[in-house]
Amino acid sequence: MKRFIAEFEEQSFTQIIFPHKNSDWIDYLEEAQETFVNIINAIIKYQKCLVVCDSVESVKSRFKPNENLYFVEYETNDTWARDCSVLCVEDGSDIKLLDFTFTGWGGKFEASKDNAMSKTIAHCYGKKLSTINLILEGGAIESNGVDTILTTSECVLNKNRNATLSKEEMTKKLQDEFGMNKILYLNHGYLAGDDTDSHVDTLARFIDENSIMYVKCEDESDEHFGELKLMEEELMVLSKEYGFRLIALPMSDACYFEGERLPATYANFLFVNGAVLVPTYGVKQDDEALEIFRETFPNKDIIGINCFALIKQHGSLHCVTMNFAKGVELI
Repeated sequence: MKRFIAEFEEQSFTQIIFPHKNSDWIDYLEEAQETFVNIINAIIKYQKCLVVCDSVESVKSRFKPNENLYFVEYETNDTWARDCSVLCVEDGSDIKLLDFTFTGWGGKFEASKDNAMSKTIAHCYGKKLSTINLILEGGAIESNGVDTILTTSECVLNKNRNATLSKEEMTKKLQDEFGMNKILYLNHGYLAGDDTDSHVDTLARFIDENSIMYVKCEDESDEHFGELKLMEEELMVLSKEYGFRLIALPMSDACYFEGERLPATYANFLFVNGAVLVPTYGVKQDDEALEIFRETFPNKDIIGINCFALIKQHGSLHCVTMNFAKGVELI
């Protein structure tokens, strides 16, 4: 039996790519690096973290010695580990690491180094990589760990990825690679400032086999209201059909940088063993979002991390990390 392991299941480690001066973070590099340090320090309280960085010596000096902290040297184009890292699939008694093609979200940005990263650092993993001839980003798909993948048609069916594949062919490909028979597409929902063509991890997330957290906008004057309302209606249809429990997260107040609205979303949270790390943005909805997470996960620590620096580059907490399932050991 094959299945796409869910993020809320037990993990071995988290992978993260540290910002460097040859990336788009250069204009506010120190601010970004401080945010990444905060994220890494939060992760290693609960599990191992592999830091991919252009210089192990310089990045390692930012941290106190910790048995959960690992480093590997490799210079990437950027730092969106969610989208250029491998995905963990259970296949019988083994775990396979699927390495999909990453093209910088449909060719928007240079991504050749990011695309080559997993093959280059594969010696860090205790499992072999399988190269998959398909353009796909980790942030584009959500798994319930049993039989269902949730995604968005705007991203996965976008002709800037796999132009030759029809919806039926793409669905079959996802079913075959991940072993999940239900591929559910959301046709609505977006965030201003998002470069990913509506990655599902910015909009709606599985938190267990039968529950989905999603972004809800209640301000009719907000540009997102119409699309997020339509997305909510789609989720309600899926809820009736498949029995999903729906948990709404607030829409953040508009955040701007240099006149551009940024994609601030509380749906971009991160699971680690024993905790949920939640992005915050210095707005009034931060407290409401954190309280929802506390109520939803009473047996987990809820850790808020200011991610305003991340959304300046159009991503957030989940986007800069990748979870590796239990059984994939760092070596």
